[in-house]
Amino acid sequence: MDFSRLVPVIRRLALEAGDRIMEIYNSPEFEVRSKSDASPVTAADEAADAVIAAGLRAAFPDVTLITEEQAASHDLTAQTFLIVDPLDGTKEFIQRRGDFTVNIAYVENGVPTRGVVYAPAQGRLFYTTEDGAAVEETGALDKEKPGNLRRIGVSTPDNGALMVVASKSHRDAATDDYIAKYAVKDMRSAGSSLKFCLVATGEADLYPRLGRTMEWDTAAGDAVLRGAGGHVVRFDDHTPLAYGKPGWDNPFFIAYAPGVELRK
Repeated sequence: MDFSRLVPVIRRLALEAGDRIMEIYNSPEFEVRSKSDASPVTAADEAADAVIAAGLRAAFPDVTLITEEQAASHDLTAQTFLIVDPLDGTKEFIQRRGDFTVNIAYVENGVPTRGVVYAPAQGRLFYTTEDGAAVEETGALDKEKPGNLRRIGVSTPDNGALMVVASKSHRDAATDDYIAKYAVKDMRSAGSSLKFCLVATGEADLYPRLGRTMEWDTAAGDAVLRGAGGHVVRFDDHTPLAYGKPGWDNPFFIAYAPGVELRK
């Protein structure tokens, strides 16, 4: 893969998809339907998926493409692929909470090496550069020309006073019990893949997820966090979270800054 070509394309497509999402988000009302797994879907999910899928297929026709909204048609055998969640945090979108994201990632041999996470309602754009470093872009977010880029990196955690981020829509007793094993200075809730980005920028040290996720939910945020010096590991054995799994289901996982003393 030519990363000098990939990065501008996925950045532009994330911004274009964000525009489509915000058109619907700012409308007086929108329809919410249920998919076969009972999860919600809106016209924004489908519009963003159409923009991104068409753009990626045109630019990279020989690369396997996995998207959440077309998952039923995928027969994944590749370990190297593009993977998309066009609107992560649909529940946040429906409730107009703002912390939903567009996610596009490139997975190479089971590892997410490049990715973009865009939170259009917050105007926050995170991605990996050609060399794999993680940045946050600020300014006008012009689709053709990047604005101000700030290299981001994980915190140096204090295990006696950790900052923890947890899911806003999927918080449960098991997560609270696990967090209680740490000395926590403060905790915040966030939706979607923004939680990975908060660890990547040093705004949080630890993000445990003891709940069901799919690879398209995590790949882009995982790539950004890796580019910022962080890690994402399985909850059970603390080995790196791998991609290209049958069915695209993730195990429970922990995203964290190096130096956090992980608990079992």
